[in-house]
Amino acid sequence: MPNLTKRDLVVAISNETGLIQADVFSVIQKTLDHITKALVEGQNVELRNFGVFEVRLTRPRVGRNPNRPEVDVTIPARATVKFKAGKVMRQRVLLRTEALKNSSNS
Repeated sequence: MPNLTKRDLVVAISNETGLIQADVFSVIQKTLDHITKALVEGQNVELRNFGVFEVRLTRPRVGRNPNRPEVDVTIPARATVKFKAGKVMRQRVLLRTEALKNSSNS
């Protein structure tokens, strides 16, 4: 099953709403831009029934280069975006459990 792209979203929403694709693209892009801006400014982004995006700082850690395992490499702490699924999304995705189990056993 292929990934869902921004373009796929634009086409689907345009078809469902009758809005022009360019307008739908603009709204989606502006939404993503505002989410990114809020995260950069230190705000969490909470979308009810979907989930919460937040920026967290990872701890520094020691890694190894597989080509030179004798040399330790320090990986510095850095800000990363974490996503926690909302209740509705978690419940709906949970329904895929059996399908995923069956596909991994094949």
